[in-house]
Amino acid sequence: MRRRYPPIGDHGLVGDLQTAALVSSDGVVDWFCAPRFDSPSLFAALLDHDRGGHFALTVDGDDVTTRQLYLADTAVLVTRFLTPGGVGEVVDFMPLDRPETATDRHRLVRIMRVTRGRVRFTLSCRPRFDYARADHRLDLRPDTAHFRGPGTEAFLQAAGPFTLQRDGTHGTDVTATVELGHDERAAVVLTVCAAGAEPPPAPTADSLRDDFDSTRAHWYRWIRRSRYRGRWQDMVHRSAITLKLLTYAPTGAPVAAATTGLPEQLGGERNWDYRYTWVRDASLSMQALLGLGFTDEAHAFRRWLGERLQAGRTVTGEPLQIMYRVDGDPHLAEETLAHLEGYRGSAPVRIGNDAAGQLQLDIYGEAVHALTSSQDLAHMAGYDGWLALSGLLDWLTRHWDRPDEGIWETRGGRQDFTYSRLMCWTAFQHGIRLARDFARPADLAGWTAARDAVLHQVMDRGWNAERGAFVQHYGSEVLDASLLLMPAVGFVTPSDPRWLSTLDAMEAELVSDSLVYRYDPAASPDGLRGSEGTFSLCSFLYVHALARSGRVDMARYAFDKMLTYANHVGLFAEEIGPTGEQLGNFPQAFTHLALIGAALALDEELNRAEP
Repeated sequence: MRRRYPPIGDHGLVGDLQTAALVSSDGVVDWFCAPRFDSPSLFAALLDHDRGGHFALTVDGDDVTTRQLYLADTAVLVTRFLTPGGVGEVVDFMPLDRPETATDRHRLVRIMRVTRGRVRFTLSCRPRFDYARADHRLDLRPDTAHFRGPGTEAFLQAAGPFTLQRDGTHGTDVTATVELGHDERAAVVLTVCAAGAEPPPAPTADSLRDDFDSTRAHWYRWIRRSRYRGRWQDMVHRSAITLKLLTYAPTGAPVAAATTGLPEQLGGERNWDYRYTWVRDASLSMQALLGLGFTDEAHAFRRWLGERLQAGRTVTGEPLQIMYRVDGDPHLAEETLAHLEGYRGSAPVRIGNDAAGQLQLDIYGEAVHALTSSQDLAHMAGYDGWLALSGLLDWLTRHWDRPDEGIWETRGGRQDFTYSRLMCWTAFQHGIRLARDFARPADLAGWTAARDAVLHQVMDRGWNAERGAFVQHYGSEVLDASLLLMPAVGFVTPSDPRWLSTLDAMEAELVSDSLVYRYDPAASPDGLRGSEGTFSLCSFLYVHALARSGRVDMARYAFDKMLTYANHVGLFAEEIGPTGEQLGNFPQAFTHLALIGAALALDEELNRAEP
């Protein structure tokens, strides 16, 4: 029996590097957008069980146990059904047909097989086009269902002993059952394409085998490029694959998460659309992948980011805005889908994101860091790339000293956020270093003066002597976990007395059993109702900071405990709730990039500490 709302973390992710689908451990695809991550949904039961639409391949019964896993080092997902009569499996994957070329055609392959006894599978396909706002028509043959929506069509094709039948109130959905014995197989392929496109060829046993083999081989080839040989190889490589799955290959732009509207608090209003490319998140994602040796992804994102700088198209009038669509479009008007009830009643469901119009000065530090994080990247940018970068830093010398909305995109008004100043310092520091290393023309005197002014200001106004800590914004006493990055970017040394005092204060106030809150909304109102869980990005940043500050045993303990909050296939959402549940959009790039960074730092410090 299909649950109304499975836990957010009770899903695996499959994708083809242009879009992705969530598959619950029940065998239900309850989130899928096409042709891109930020396109309207075809299946959105995760946001409304009754109206959202789903694609289920399940095994019914009173005594069915499910298990889910990835084939090692791949994005091929296996859902297993253990029943009194036998054991069945559904293998889900999306073939990677020239992923670097943007296309309107995407395939989701679902292969069933039985490994013991006999198992009866039930299929239910109920597409709901345009976030369940549009009706569709159905043309049906015994082995093919053709769903016709506005501007988009979907073909469901069966291979094996299937007979598709009409279902639903209006007869526009599809159902079927199939019973398989030991080592028998069947499959269905869902192809989503633009209206009027040529129908896909019928799947055969040979074509399905080729699709499976080529998809698995693609991921094997990709993960072999990793240089990581540390203590947590499985988790690090799963995080790397997840970051890759969340990257739109035609442009090299990573999205923050695959979903929209999943709540940071059940029943609350903190429900945002994360299917876009944040300059901050994407820059940090590429740094994490670069740390593992994935240079192609770093080059692709550098090109995308450079194009944004050169285009200068923003809704804010700034050189960069905090987020874009994956194709670089800066317009992300926010709207509410009032017809959807939201995950377990967590409304409103939003698409688009008005935070795109916010001022967040820290993005310039992350952007410059991404563009200069290796000499290879900097060298490939060439003279024109240097002119764009130096022009940005020249502009920043005149515009860094302003209140902004800060890293957490609060809607409670602008403040002089310490983290924003910290990252402006980072931008100047990396620009100065690169200009010297490559003997490039630069206003070194101006950049140095601005860098030093930022440092003096943070030390004077971002430091609260009474708290014995750096604080969230000037004039406050509020702690903020984003400042865990202070030693990581080189603003302070890990042994600096002010930093160690700040770390102690965070441990006392923001850390709960190794889990870390971003800040205290009660002490620093953010313009939103409700509360939230611990922020998994910050928990891994805490591990990183502990390791670099010489508290290696504490860091390893906190890291190992944090890994126990991963879901059954190694994925993390944005936050951890009061009872250990995953909260927020899923899976979250921020969390996985921080996991990689924490593992790299902890491995290095452990190796240094060992004889």
